[in-house]
Amino acid sequence: MISTRAAQINAELISNKRVGSYHHMVFSVGDIASQAKPGNFVAISVGGESSSMVLRRAFAIYRSTERGVNGGLVELVVAPQGQGSRWLTSLEAHDVVDMVLPLGTHFGIPTEPVRALLVGGGYGSAPLFGLAELLKSRGCRVDMVLGASTAAKIYAPLEGKRSVSSLTLTTDDGTAGIAGQITDVLPKLIEENEIEIVYSCGPMGMLQAITAVTDRYQIMHQCAVEEAMACGIGVCMTCVLPVTGDDGVTRMLRSCIDGPVMDGSRVVWDSKRKIPEGTFGA
Repeated sequence: MISTRAAQINAELISNKRVGSYHHMVFSVGDIASQAKPGNFVAISVGGESSSMVLRRAFAIYRSTERGVNGGLVELVVAPQGQGSRWLTSLEAHDVVDMVLPLGTHFGIPTEPVRALLVGGGYGSAPLFGLAELLKSRGCRVDMVLGASTAAKIYAPLEGKRSVSSLTLTTDDGTAGIAGQITDVLPKLIEENEIEIVYSCGPMGMLQAITAVTDRYQIMHQCAVEEAMACGIGVCMTCVLPVTGDDGVTRMLRSCIDGPVMDGSRVVWDSKRKIPEGTFGA
């Protein structure tokens, strides 16, 4: 069911700054900011009152702040790719948007200090910065890997470096950090830093590849899945994916309600957007 913490509000845009290939956007959301956790997302009505874009767009929460000059704040990192996100990034300070937040599941925080590795791909890495701060406040050692196709698509590498014990960059074309895929560097980092848990955000193919590594090392992998969402509140069933439960039964779960944060070892990654044989109810 939809989170009882969620609310539909009119959120005022406080700032909209271009950062490389992305936009860093800050919204005033009032007291609801205290309910937002790393891994949660917002759903925004885009295009204005006369728009034909009737579906909301989902954006992961980059960071939330309970108190500021403008009250509670929520920060987003938006890539102006589609018509809806281009409209959103064209807004100016003091414009108001219809926003529902906080939605979805959030990352689980260990009760005792652990050695954590945070892995992000492109702007999908946005939720990891707030998570890094939270983990460090709990006494955890935090290492981070950020990857993208090219240097311009790695979000805020300098902030990442300030937030963690070590930062590793990878790019497909070798324009920043190590040339290659994120998963190329994971085994060495896991072994050298004695990693106990991996948190990740990014494209589904990347999350699947990370899960293969974490399964091999038998460490937990919490990942924020990226499935297209039409409603964001569990009604439309467009974002379902197969996940195996503790009872061994595979069910089609909604990534907007049962996720986006899931146990990577439970997701049936090779389903190729089809319902696997033996799935409950199929």
